[in-house]
Amino acid sequence: MILEYKGSQIFFTDEGQGDAVVLLHGFLENSSMWKSVIPHLIPTHRIVSIDLLGHGQTGCIGYIHTMEDMAEAVKAVTDKLHLKNFMLIGHSMGGYVALAFAENYNVDLKGLCLMNSTALEDNDDRKVNRDRAIEAVKKNYKTFVNISITNLFAPDNRERFAKEIELVKQEALKTPVQGIIAALEGMKIRPNREFVLLHTPFKKLMILGRKDPVLEYNTLINQSYDTNVEIVVFPDGHMSHIENKTELAYKIKHFIE
Repeated sequence: MILEYKGSQIFFTDEGQGDAVVLLHGFLENSSMWKSVIPHLIPTHRIVSIDLLGHGQTGCIGYIHTMEDMAEAVKAVTDKLHLKNFMLIGHSMGGYVALAFAENYNVDLKGLCLMNSTALEDNDDRKVNRDRAIEAVKKNYKTFVNISITNLFAPDNRERFAKEIELVKQEALKTPVQGIIAALEGMKIRPNREFVLLHTPFKKLMILGRKDPVLEYNTLINQSYDTNVEIVVFPDGHMSHIENKTELAYKIKHFIE
C-alpha cells in the first residue's frame, strides 16, 4: 500500500486482524526483512510493516532523515490506518525510530520492542565512523553495502548464512544513495533516549545478540538496569531475524500476546 507524504510516498503492508503490531526495519533494510516473522503473527494480530524514509519503496524527503522525521512518517501511516494502542517493534535503526515515536506519541503505544538496538546516542567514535561511512558511500556505495551487510553477522555465522547474506545484500542495494546518506546523518545526531526505557508505562522488551558486532553487549545490558524492560539474549549477531529466526518469532509472539 502507498501513502502520499510530503511530496513523496510511503510504502507499507497491512495484514491480518486483531490487535495491531507495527514493524520497523533497520538501516539498509526494508519491510521485506520481516517475511519470516510475519506468518507467525498474522493468525492472531494485525501486522503493519513500513518502509522507512529513503528505504525500500519509500522515497526521500530531504538530505537528512532524522529519527524524528522517520517517526513522523510512521505516525502518518498509523493515523491513516486509525491504529490505537498498538505495539511497536524496531530492528536496529528501526529501534531508534521506535524510541523517537515513543517519546513524541506514547499515548498510542501498548508496547515497545528494541531488537538489536539501543537507546544510547552515538559516541564521538561512532559519529566519526558515520562520517567515514558517508564518504565511503559517495565513493562506491556497492562496496560499502557489501561490507556493511557482512559485518552485521557474527563472524562465525558468515559462512553458515552465506546465501542469506547475499539476499540481504540484494535488498540493501535497492536503497538509493540519498537514502543511505540521509539515514547515516540522522542516526549520527539522534539524542539519548534512555528515559523512554525508564519512564514510560507500556511493556518493553530488548532483544540482544551476545556476539553483536555493531552494538556492545554489556553496554546494552546496562541500559536495562532499574527499568521494567524484559531482556532476551540470543547467542549470535546483529541479525536476529536470520541468525536466530525460530527463537525470535517465538519471543516476539509471546511478547505481543
